[in-house]
Amino acid sequence: MPALAVLPTVSDFIYGVGIAAVAVAAITGVLEAGRKGMDLVGVAVVALATALGGGTLRDLLLDRPVFWIANQAYLLTALAAALATFFLVRAVKLPPRIFLVPDALGLALFTVAGTQIALDWNTSWLVASLMGVITGAFGGVLRDVFCNEIPLVFLPGELYVSAAWAGALALVGLQALGLEQVAAGWIAMAVIVALRLAGMRYKMRLPTFSARE
Repeated sequence: MPALAVLPTVSDFIYGVGIAAVAVAAITGVLEAGRKGMDLVGVAVVALATALGGGTLRDLLLDRPVFWIANQAYLLTALAAALATFFLVRAVKLPPRIFLVPDALGLALFTVAGTQIALDWNTSWLVASLMGVITGAFGGVLRDVFCNEIPLVFLPGELYVSAAWAGALALVGLQALGLEQVAAGWIAMAVIVALRLAGMRYKMRLPTFSARE
């Protein structure tokens, strides 16, 4: 399979994180699209956009082979997770915003994978952290736009991009201090999930723009 050979090598840890990320993101896409009453095709489109959008934008910006085209395991994982979720939850009444918890996990997984991939691509620490944020957040933006919702990243007070960036910077900083990649990755993911869930639970807010009259 020559297509696989063009994909730059990533560690087993980052490959596993990436596979988990697309699965979780596809699930969040299905949950949100299902809330809107979409049919199977609509659900599949939203799920794939959510699962693959952030990594696709990252790879295009880095002039890197697009991950799911170079290795279809990511695409197959997203499709399998989407279809399984669709058929499992059709008969179950779900809370309106149930997707927020898996979304926090997906944000963490994608941010860590995106940051590490950018670091391995020899970008600077700042660019790598921003690539992590893009990988983590852009799929969710597409999901919300396709579902006619205001993207979570634009809602006032939501610790979303800020949580992702904090985790990305933690990953970069911990590795700069000599911590092994896997340990740094787990800690960074914990930082992102903790900040995101704390923001939702305790209504933690960032300053908002308020022009003086």
